[in-house]
Amino acid sequence: MTTLRLDHTGIMVSNIDQSIDFYEKVVGMKLKDRITHTNGVIELAFLGFKDETETEIELIQGYSSDLPSEGKVHHLAFTTDNIHAEFNRIQKLQIELIDEEITTLPNGYCYFFFRGPDQEWIEFFQR
Repeated sequence: MTTLRLDHTGIMVSNIDQSIDFYEKVVGMKLKDRITHTNGVIELAFLGFKDETETEIELIQGYSSDLPSEGKVHHLAFTTDNIHAEFNRIQKLQIELIDEEITTLPNGYCYFFFRGPDQEWIEFFQR
């Protein structure tokens, strides 16, 4: 098998500019590319953290205007090395939290969820 890694996760959004701004300012990602699909209707934006070999997210606007309340992806998980600092930062930004506190799993991994601009669930996760 030649599969090497997860390449990207596509998220259907209602406002691509708002979502790009959110993922840059709140999550710390950088816009790597933005294109209009060959059909001339769908807009795509690819965001990541560093180099071209990393996993990215793809924001998709125009595919469907009927987004369910929880978004078109259950959740995206982003690794952090300081879960408590990130929890406090998200609280100060007045981003809607799904979890009122950080959850610690039996293996010591910690996480919390919050909502993106289209109600998608975003998880900050620390191993």
